[in-house]
Amino acid sequence: MRRFRLAGGPIPGTIGAFLDGSSLMSSTSQPEPGSVRYLLAGAFHRMAYVSWGDPAAPVVVCVHGLTRNGRDFDVLAQALADRFHVICPDLPGRGGSDWLPDPMLYQAQHYAVALGHLLAAIGRDVAWVGTSLGGICGILLASAGNAPISRLVLNDIGSFIPSAALARIRDYLASDTAPARFADLSALERHLREIHAPFGALTDAQWAALARSSARALPDGGFAMHYDPAIATVIRAQPPVDVDMTPFYNRIRAPILAIRGADSDLLLPETLALMRSAGAETLEVPGAGHAPALMDPFQTDAIRRFLLG
Repeated sequence: MRRFRLAGGPIPGTIGAFLDGSSLMSSTSQPEPGSVRYLLAGAFHRMAYVSWGDPAAPVVVCVHGLTRNGRDFDVLAQALADRFHVICPDLPGRGGSDWLPDPMLYQAQHYAVALGHLLAAIGRDVAWVGTSLGGICGILLASAGNAPISRLVLNDIGSFIPSAALARIRDYLASDTAPARFADLSALERHLREIHAPFGALTDAQWAALARSSARALPDGGFAMHYDPAIATVIRAQPPVDVDMTPFYNRIRAPILAIRGADSDLLLPETLALMRSAGAETLEVPGAGHAPALMDPFQTDAIRRFLLG
């Protein structure tokens, strides 16, 4: 398999050298695994990613939701890889990334630190696609001074997050009925189909792919979800309240595409309307709630058009 290299490559002794061996290399048709190290709370940790496409191409960073991982973007990445270098990290505590020693570190401001290391290692402007929590991180980073985010896609997240939606998320994470162990991938897939039904109309093959990428093999032959259960600690400890991100959102200068699942309880219609009136392009996805899976051509084509500008 032919490999490509990030333009210029990491220079020894610079932040680019924090990238593990693959140096953000990939082929155009298959994902290449890699990782970046980041400093948080007095220790270095490893954040995994997969990348698609030619590293000499414009970069798109895709960041997933609360309990998900970077493989959620496989379909979108393949739709973009002929024109972009697509990098899909696993947030701390998810997928192939290190679990953190203190559960209280599983908060958006700390994820932004890890992702800031990734942006520094990339070393040039990127477009950002963020689903839910990944969009919150995108808002935080894009609102910072000299932010290297040139375009921002917010998937079912916006400038205001209602407490009722956060309570729903807390309740399903804290539910005693959520299995800690699944006997096989079919059982895990059935669980995903139930809790992530708002993703929209996925094919059987897409659900099966999500199950494979969502599974962590256990020593006894069973499977668990591929995240640290402690990511729920902060959410369980805090009563849900409305979250107004308008001060951050208003500082963003990059063009924005806001995507809303038509049945979403997290990105409300009135919030989307306010974002539209402030200049964002908007797209509503029928038959989806929180959050659209970004797997069908209606969604992937819209993102591609926006990113190509």
